[in-house]
Amino acid sequence: AVGEARALLAKAGARTALGDATVVALAGATGSGKSTLFNALSGAEVSSPGVRRPTTGVAHATTWGEDGADRLLDWLEVPRRHRHPPEPALDGLVLLDLPDHDSVRLEHRLEVDRLVQLVDVLVWVLDPEKYADAAVHDRYLVPLAGHAGVLVVVLNQVDRLDPAAARACVADLRALLDREGLAGTPLLALSARTGAGLGELRADLARRVAA
Repeated sequence: AVGEARALLAKAGARTALGDATVVALAGATGSGKSTLFNALSGAEVSSPGVRRPTTGVAHATTWGEDGADRLLDWLEVPRRHRHPPEPALDGLVLLDLPDHDSVRLEHRLEVDRLVQLVDVLVWVLDPEKYADAAVHDRYLVPLAGHAGVLVVVLNQVDRLDPAAARACVADLRALLDREGLAGTPLLALSARTGAGLGELRADLARRVAA
């Protein structure tokens, strides 16, 4: 227990020494539209969604602001980087697109597990087909319930549903999260493809960066 505490303190100390940027990671399953959402927030095709899956093999990063975050990204071991033009509301944000947590490739899953322990905020991107999948709830969301304040859950691809089905899907997912101890975690419904609801997520990220 003492060894674990010392390791945690050492990691926290190293992170603190790298500045006060806010590292936000987009995590999700294959086909959830995570990379499409990352590109929509980044304003550029930084991460390449594709037909062949899994697409995202290594983490990609977009940083906001003039100062950059190269030392921080070196520490996180994130090689692919894109700099967004300065944007006052989001300056200081470091956004990561993680590999798929359910990838058939073990190294992709291990990379997700590594970065989940290092980032400041986790945005879990779910889709209407697999939002209740045990792979994400049992392995990640339930164990992270004690950190509900630094989690955000996004139901992406709501443009694939009619309004009644979208409301039912959101209500079911909200009830599931509440039962898992995540009542304090925001749930946002959006479409990365059409841009619907994207402003609400950007506003949430801006509040976290300011804080």
